[in-house]
Amino acid sequence: MNTIVIIGGGITGLSTLYYLHKALKPSHPDTRLILIEAGDTLGGKIRTLRDSEFIMETGADSIVARKSNVAPLLEELGLTDQVVYNATGTSYIYTRDGLKKIPEESVFGIPLSLQALAESELVSAEGKVEALKDYYTPNDRFTKRDSLGQFLEAFLGKELVERQIAPVVSGVYSGELHELTIASTFPYLLDYKNTYGSIMGGLAENKQKFLGNGSQKFISFHNGMSVLLDTMEAHLSDTDIRKGVAAEKLTRAGERYEITLSSGERLEADYVVLSTPAEAAKQLLTDPELSDFDQLATKSLISVYMGYDIEDRQLAYDGTGFIAGKDSDVRCDACTWTSRKWAHTSGQRHLLLRLFYKSSNPHYEDLIGRSDEELKEIAMEDVRRSIGITAEPIAAEVTKWHNNMPNYHLKHRQVVEALEHKVAERYPNVILAGCSYYGVGIPDCIANGEKTAEHIVERIQKEGSFHS
Repeated sequence: MNTIVIIGGGITGLSTLYYLHKALKPSHPDTRLILIEAGDTLGGKIRTLRDSEFIMETGADSIVARKSNVAPLLEELGLTDQVVYNATGTSYIYTRDGLKKIPEESVFGIPLSLQALAESELVSAEGKVEALKDYYTPNDRFTKRDSLGQFLEAFLGKELVERQIAPVVSGVYSGELHELTIASTFPYLLDYKNTYGSIMGGLAENKQKFLGNGSQKFISFHNGMSVLLDTMEAHLSDTDIRKGVAAEKLTRAGERYEITLSSGERLEADYVVLSTPAEAAKQLLTDPELSDFDQLATKSLISVYMGYDIEDRQLAYDGTGFIAGKDSDVRCDACTWTSRKWAHTSGQRHLLLRLFYKSSNPHYEDLIGRSDEELKEIAMEDVRRSIGITAEPIAAEVTKWHNNMPNYHLKHRQVVEALEHKVAERYPNVILAGCSYYGVGIPDCIANGEKTAEHIVERIQKEGSFHS
């Protein structure tokens, strides 16, 4: 009988357990599947809260709809009829001159056509002319390991990148464009450039993939994102899921491993999946030979929700929110008009807003030391400046993700590859998993969990026998 222990109950760890259970339980019902989660709930950065009539997501608020691995899982879980899509609406970039529309036919701020480029309110005539070089300048030097910022600027020009693309991309990835690699963000952009001769032209040729459902690019659930976790957990009732207990140490014991828990219990395992943040994995292994962990970077984020006793329609703008440009007079990096974007989050159609403050923000060091009440006051001032709402919120929720958001810098892939090699050599059958290494989006984490499960199943099948 094999014992497989997954440490970390975020979406990657839970997905690993789900796919292991699916693959092994029918043919090997004696396999022990154990998941260890230090917190009282599963989900990691996915957590749904309710306050009055409002539904608030303290972490991820949606799933990218176009990712092909999501729909089959939701069908298996019986969640298809609970899916909701984001509402249509304009997205803006906020500058000192007010809110400026991001062209509708754009992907992460990159125009899909000459018309979309021409319609931009954020880029000067000179900047638009500079962006045209994308159509006639070939790529003869960039690979997927190069800087995303340098790649985009080389073909689309500095102004378009700085004023329209960088704010949007930075709203998705915790990092400055020049510190992010093409491989870890948008590898298909390089493929498009090489295949079609143009980034914008390649996106236009694949327009259906990105804009096929109009503005409905993201999905959530009627009762919030935690529904996904709760449903997956319900499908795993015959596995051993332990919450509120932490794994404190992982040591090799011959061909197996011993895991010491905060409860004092010691578990023996044949396979161990470390789906914790990288820093926690490093502390579990306590191996000076794995110094590559120190080269993985993180960023931080503060999220502030505010719900108002104001009808949603009283917001003067038609849209779903804004990203703050570099020259703005607000301290937030972005503001989602949540009740506009997600109708299910406000049962009585009252206004719900969510503001984001990132560690790349020059104000962050001051903000992280502020109390929740002080952060709410700062958020209220940002709302007043940007969209003119002066009322006092009737509901608020502040969440701090300090040093807990992966940041894929230029050397990230090489660092991960070095870690993979050393862990495989020194700790056979211990596997690293999760967004610290392989992708931050929920579909990426689910795919990583499925891949991890397949890897373990292949090893077990190759061995041809089970420990007794």
